[in-house]
Amino acid sequence: MKIAIAQINPVIGDFNHNFDRIKRFTDKAIELSCDLVVFSELVISGYPPRDLLEKNDFIDANLACLNRLLTSIRGIGVICGFADKNPADKGKPLYNSAVLFEDGDILHKVQKRLLPTYDVFDERRYFEPGQESTSYPYKGHRIGLTVCEDAWNDKDIFKRRIYPIDPVALAVQAGADLVINVSASPFFIGNREFRLNMFGSMARKYGIPLIFANQVGGNDSVLFDGISTVFDNNGNIVARARDFEEDLVVFDSEALESAESFRADLHTISSSDTESILKSLVMGTRDYVVKCGFSKAVVGLSGGIDSAVTACIAVTALGPENVSAVFMPSQYTSKDNFEDTEELAKNLGIALDRIPIDSMFKEFLRFLSPSFKESEPGITEQNIQARVRGTILMGLSNKYGSLVLSTGNKSELAVGYCTLYGDMTGGLAVISDVPKTTVYDLARFINQEKEYIPPRIISKAPSAELKPDQLDQDDLPPYDTLDSILKGYIEDFKGADELVQMGFDKKIVEEVIFRVDRNEYKRHQAAPGLKVTSKAFGYGRRYPLAQRYTKTSV
Repeated sequence: MKIAIAQINPVIGDFNHNFDRIKRFTDKAIELSCDLVVFSELVISGYPPRDLLEKNDFIDANLACLNRLLTSIRGIGVICGFADKNPADKGKPLYNSAVLFEDGDILHKVQKRLLPTYDVFDERRYFEPGQESTSYPYKGHRIGLTVCEDAWNDKDIFKRRIYPIDPVALAVQAGADLVINVSASPFFIGNREFRLNMFGSMARKYGIPLIFANQVGGNDSVLFDGISTVFDNNGNIVARARDFEEDLVVFDSEALESAESFRADLHTISSSDTESILKSLVMGTRDYVVKCGFSKAVVGLSGGIDSAVTACIAVTALGPENVSAVFMPSQYTSKDNFEDTEELAKNLGIALDRIPIDSMFKEFLRFLSPSFKESEPGITEQNIQARVRGTILMGLSNKYGSLVLSTGNKSELAVGYCTLYGDMTGGLAVISDVPKTTVYDLARFINQEKEYIPPRIISKAPSAELKPDQLDQDDLPPYDTLDSILKGYIEDFKGADELVQMGFDKKIVEEVIFRVDRNEYKRHQAAPGLKVTSKAFGYGRRYPLAQRYTKTSV
């Protein structure tokens, strides 16, 4: 059986778009004489649809799209994911389902059994778990059709399993000689390698081929890298789609034992974490801007590395003609930053406006001086400068319909080294899940192709330039130390004692943890960001704002 994996980028709720993409890729598969084409989880609605699933008309539109596909496609079998109604009078009203249809007839349908409720997932909120894991005879094979998380509970891979059953094992017991997993598995650093090892191990253990058909594209904060993959019965990768772009991979299931003949179908993917992060941010920025109905973006350039990397990502995602930049110097802005922003904008081919903020800042202080007369200048005055800049960016956004891309990194956002309604202003926080040390890695990687970012931007000491001779390291630990502590605390869930045992200074650890916890309210009001680590700020990390927990409060 000749099988195609169609890795497409659906738009949540745009059923006409999703129908057209499914139909177009199916037509390609037919042209290549394929017997079956496989799409991803909930491809008809796009994943994750979240509370749109609570709207009856949304569910009806998704089912109508499926019916259009049934009547429009002939001459090939199709597997795709959709939201189905639960006909029972108890339990959740929906199933997360996948269907196999051919020539207008539904041949086989399964319901997802394992419904994740961790990190960005909340599927038990909407779906009833399926009750069966079977196999279905189709063109010489018995297909074990599973949906995403159904494959994530193998006892030989997960030391602590969170579900009582393993649908893949049950499908194999039911006679499956080919496992197909339709998926919407998000990207984050480390997940690609884990997935490939997991699926390869399962194929090898059961001695049968395994197909992983993944979604690609960005939907809000969640990014999907694709890399749909076919494993032979020895766990070897015999076909693989590209990362971070739509793709079609074709292979012959009958020839999987001659794996060498399929090596040409191993499409190129990123060779490093840095390249993967850059590709994911470009894809995520493009998809967020376009799917939200914008075509242009505006970036505030400071002369620093964060805004430089954000501008480079925006230009790659949208094209230089669709990106504008604004430089808003003050009395504290160094000459270097005047020169560096000019050079960066020229290198990227983007328009650059210079709007000094000194006179506006002084007007604020003049009107506020009666209220400020009993206090010395300090952080409040610094924040006003940042808020003046935020107001300028939003004014330009409103006037010209350009989405503001904020430029703060994860390290700053974690410890609150940012100004609410100031530099946090924006419609998308492009690098808010990128630690500062990784921002430097991205800048150096970008410059491998061409020196877009002036070298001085990379080499200079970072500064907010809100007061004379200000440096980030006056207020923060060195970024390599800070980022290591933040990873331990936020992503690895380590406490203060564990971090100290790892060799970090106790006082620094306590100060970092205090600042992370204290600034939860800022992050709650931040623009949505693009998730690239295992634990990003946003709806996948849910901490109360009004709380008093500390280690000593137990």
